[in-house]
This record gives sequence, C-alpha cells and structure tokens, in this order.
Amino acid sequence: MKITKVYTRKGDLGTTGLVGGLKVKKTNARIEAYGTVDELSAHLGMLASFMKDGPDKDLIYRTQRNLFTVCSYLATDKTQTMLAPSYTLDALEVEILENEIDIINANIPPQTSFILPGGSHEAAIAHVCRTVCRRAERRIFLLGESTELDPEVLQYINRLSDYLFVLSRKLNFIDGVREKVWEKSCK
Repeated sequence: MKITKVYTRKGDLGTTGLVGGLKVKKTNARIEAYGTVDELSAHLGMLASFMKDGPDKDLIYRTQRNLFTVCSYLATDKTQTMLAPSYTLDALEVEILENEIDIINANIPPQTSFILPGGSHEAAIAHVCRTVCRRAERRIFLLGESTELDPEVLQYINRLSDYLFVLSRKLNFIDGVREKVWEKSCK
C-alpha cells in the first residue's frame, strides 16, 4: 500500500472515516477506543527505544503489531460495512502473554504489597503503558456496550495490562531498583 498524501482536510469538521468508508464523529466511542489503543502503541514504542535488544523488546514489538490489528478491528463497524476486510487477533496471542506473565512472576521476588508506579526509566514507562492500556480497556468495554466485540480483543487488552505490570517489576529487578510500596498513612 502506497500512502502519497498525509492530510486530506476531510476531518476538519469533526468527522472521520472508518474502514469501509463509513463516516462518524471523531468523538464516537469506536474512535475513542482505537485512538487510545494507538496511544498505547506509541508509548510502547517509547518503552522499546530504551530497552536492550532481546526477548522482552521483541515481545513489545510483537505487541505493537497486535495492537495495530486491534486498531484495525475496532475501526471496522461490521454492522454497517459488509465489504470491509476482517481483522482478527489470534487467541494464541493471549496465551503468549499469559505464559510470559507466569515466567516473569517465577523469576522475580513475590509481590507482598501494593507497588507505586516508577523505579527505573524503563519500568516507569512500562507503568505508563499499563495505565494507558487500562484506559484503552475501559474505552473498548464502553464500545462493547453498543456493539458486539470479539472476546479475544477484550482478553488480549486485559492480559496486556497485567503483562506490563509484571514487566515493570522485572525491569526494576534487572536494574537493581527497589520498588516503592504503598504504605497506608493513618491520621
């Protein structure tokens, strides 16, 4: 696919096109959902730029590709556009995240209290990614209140936030940065 022009001026009045050509307002729940997933992918790109080459960075890149598929899926309203391509996320991707979560948890100290976001630079960015992922999940579930969604998309985004949490813990552990824990203050 060759993209020759970045701007079209078609969105200047607050509408945009979905896959298949359907026009919707830029405030549409579908746009909010895939826009937040796109934002998450951008944050993951920033995280990857600070990470050392290896399996963790490779999984971040794989995740970005999966999120592009999720965005394409969310940008397609199949109830309104029958000729649009079908974008799907393989259920295996959820299993890959679950396996990685289990591996990381088996190789870092057990969590015994609530952890404050932060630590090393990479871990702090992973925490930002986690919170954006949670917002994307909320936006997708909001869209799901008005349209049927594939369960793999919902499961993937939910598991991804869990993965980003344990990844942040792993990155702090590798860098020798002690996690800050939440201590309830009493007055």
